[in-house]
Amino acid sequence: MSQNKNKNAVLSIAVIFLFLALINGLPYGFFTFLRFIVFTASAYVAWAAYKVKKQELIWVFGFLAVLFNPFILVHLNREIWSVIDFITGLFMLVSIFVLKL
Repeated sequence: MSQNKNKNAVLSIAVIFLFLALINGLPYGFFTFLRFIVFTASAYVAWAAYKVKKQELIWVFGFLAVLFNPFILVHLNREIWSVIDFITGLFMLVSIFVLKL
């Protein structure tokens, strides 16, 4: 599978989880898993961007990997995380169609 198809696959999974996170009443374990999924997808795209020397993408996806990392948690309230999840989901959805790596 090509690197661009891999990018699309990992981002698609992350987008699904980010939009599911907007549903009320999900258990805390879902959000832990969400962090792992988005962290992994962001780190993969940052690494792929590094390989093709797309500096700005390295910073954007690197920042998302740090924000969503499941190891050192960023503590924000539910309302702020909902906004972040939505914006990140939209960004990653657009990235599937726009970014070529």
